[in-house]
Amino acid sequence: MKKNMGIADRTVRILAAAAFVILYLAHVVSGTWGLVLLVVSGVFIVTSVAGVCPLYSLLGIKTCKPGNAQV
Repeated sequence: MKKNMGIADRTVRILAAAAFVILYLAHVVSGTWGLVLLVVSGVFIVTSVAGVCPLYSLLGIKTCKPGNAQV
């Protein structure tokens, strides 16, 4: 798969995932919503590390620079 996420997008996702985990660990969010945030955090981390967002692929969105999309 070709990368479709730019550096800014990946950074925002990592920061959001970290914030979600902190909220969960601080017991600000718990129960079902806490688990949902943990799952979303996991998805954000995996897609950020891979540089590929399946939803972006379906919608034809690319946030990376044109020359940086690699296989």
